[in-house]
Amino acid sequence: MRRKDPRGQTLVEFALVAPLFTLVLGGIVIFGVGVFYQQQLTNAAREAARYASIHSATSQCPTTSWIQPALNRLPDDFEFEIYDRCDPPDLRWPVMTEFARSKVFGLDASEVHFSACWSGYWDNDPSDQHDAPAIDTTDPDNPVPNEFRECTIGGINPRTDSGDLPCPPPLTEDWTVTLDDGDDKASNLAFSGARTTNQVTVYACYVWSPPFLSSFTGGSVTMRAVITEAMQHQQ
Repeated sequence: MRRKDPRGQTLVEFALVAPLFTLVLGGIVIFGVGVFYQQQLTNAAREAARYASIHSATSQCPTTSWIQPALNRLPDDFEFEIYDRCDPPDLRWPVMTEFARSKVFGLDASEVHFSACWSGYWDNDPSDQHDAPAIDTTDPDNPVPNEFRECTIGGINPRTDSGDLPCPPPLTEDWTVTLDDGDDKASNLAFSGARTTNQVTVYACYVWSPPFLSSFTGGSVTMRAVITEAMQHQQ
């Protein structure tokens, strides 16, 4: 009997295995790229939140919320008439955004989008309820915890429901009648003496279209990152 030629069998086996091997290898590579992109996005959100936290109301170019600092909580040497909305929300914080995008590596920084909102405590002061400390010590013998109010972005809490936020994110809403109407619940005010405990929350997102896997992912993947920082006093 003639020996069978194995070349045809090898070709068939290769044709069966090669697509599966290529798919697995490509999936590992794309998954690694996705993890890297998510890491870059999280770092960008952290840099943006850090930038906003240290560029508070007392800085030369503050990154601002919609809410003005509470007058009765300003430092004695603070000149409110020269308070500058240098990096405002209605322009989507261009200074903060440019700084954070400069820290992005390996992906299109122009497609990384940011939004921010400010949270803080409220007390019962009828003149300026926001920008309050965590504990009301008006009566030293009976300290009372103040109410903490979470900020939102487009009416959505980014710390608990970031998956519901689109990319690019909606513009945060200004308040009209009361501070409850808008997204921000505090200003960008901060004191080194911990007399206020305001926080800034930054939401960052990026829409990525993974090569070779678009049929499995619906064409694109929306990556999200949320970082919260305490406001820091800066002169």
